[in-house]
Amino acid sequence: ILALCHIAVGQQMNLHWLHKIGLMTTLITTVVTMSSIAQLWDDEWEMVFISLQATAPFLHIGALAAVTALSWLVAGQFARTEKATSQMLMFTAYLTVVIALYLVPLTISSPCIMEKKALGPKPAIIGHRGAPMLAPENTLMSFQKAVEQKIYGVQADVTLSSDGVPFLMHDKTLRRTTNVEEVFPERAYEHSSMFNWTDLEKLNAGEWFLKNDPFWTAGSLSRSDYLEAANQSICKLADMLEVIKDNTSLILNFQDLPAAHPYSSTYINITLETILASGIQQQSVMWLPEVERQLVRQIAPGFQQTSGLKLDAELLREKGIAKLNLRYTQVTNEDVRDYTMANLSVNLYTVNEPWLFSILWCAGVQSVTSDSSHVLRKVPFPIWLMPPDEYHLIWITSDLISFIIIVGVFIFQNLLLPCRWRLGSIRTYNPEQIMLSAAVRRSSRDVKIMKEKLIFSEISSGVEATDELSLCSENGY
Repeated sequence: ILALCHIAVGQQMNLHWLHKIGLMTTLITTVVTMSSIAQLWDDEWEMVFISLQATAPFLHIGALAAVTALSWLVAGQFARTEKATSQMLMFTAYLTVVIALYLVPLTISSPCIMEKKALGPKPAIIGHRGAPMLAPENTLMSFQKAVEQKIYGVQADVTLSSDGVPFLMHDKTLRRTTNVEEVFPERAYEHSSMFNWTDLEKLNAGEWFLKNDPFWTAGSLSRSDYLEAANQSICKLADMLEVIKDNTSLILNFQDLPAAHPYSSTYINITLETILASGIQQQSVMWLPEVERQLVRQIAPGFQQTSGLKLDAELLREKGIAKLNLRYTQVTNEDVRDYTMANLSVNLYTVNEPWLFSILWCAGVQSVTSDSSHVLRKVPFPIWLMPPDEYHLIWITSDLISFIIIVGVFIFQNLLLPCRWRLGSIRTYNPEQIMLSAAVRRSSRDVKIMKEKLIFSEISSGVEATDELSLCSENGY
């Protein structure tokens, strides 16, 4: 961009071969990096729209202030330019940007631009695998911490050991959240469900949390919590249910078992037996897996049938679905409204930031799954909420102030200061500068000679080299 600007004003680009290699390397690296990020971050691009919903009203004011401040430079350059065509192009481009900014609020649609009385209840908070910022995920300590937060519910990932014991594990292998590579190095890449419970009990499921510190929160743990986290083991489903059964709801998700698993055809029945034997109220269980849903309805008719698929509201009601569990980028404000009107509750995951929680609150979402339940539970109100009339007043007032300042700057720069610019610029130029200015778009040996004469003449006179080689005088030189 800097090179193009130099070329645009007629500067010569005498690049060394090292510069050319550096520029090409930088260009290629940038293109490859951005392409890679675009692919890796594919699921996150919709976050751009959501973040604009949260920040657009304020970004608009900031952009308006920046463009208004830029008017001083634009007006000054406009006054210095002698060609009417260049002046018109410059003025038209700037005016287009300004008018576009003035009208941008017409395209801004944020759920938090609403009347305060229309704000719904605060979304319920569901702890994602317990309270994973305060303890290792899917461990007994994690669910104990979640219960201490007095949140609405928890979410857990269930699988079955090779000898039929339901336990909590999200990943297909044990490598990330246990020390299986130290205890059973030859089985480190084996599916977690292919271990029997006796072997699973030998693994530590807490040291990884303190070592990797996935949420940068391990350093804030008390001494007792630190020691407790370091000694966590893999958690049985039955033990977790005993901790949460009295006051907390539960979303259950399942791993697909390998075909060679001894209980691959009956794991649903075994898991249901464990849940019902715990004494937890059936209405507190949100059943997420799509497999064997009809069987689950027969054995546990009180479960809240929950779907992870975004389907038409009417179709979901026909299938007996009472709740949706979706990623927050999958739904729009209109989707939430339509599902709510169809008496379907919407839970969105994984929501960790107060600003995102605020936007979803304004949109009318009923609940969210979060890693930071201890943070979101302390959010008393959306970060910002603005009635439409108030927003329109701020928008129109900002535009008027900006317009008045820009008009004033152009009048001041083009009517009151032009003579000073002309006189000031002509006094600072010598014959070599005038000749060089007239020849900047030529490539010849004479231009180089003039540059050298200009440098030596300025050194001898004690004058620093000027950056701008332009002349504005009444006879057009």
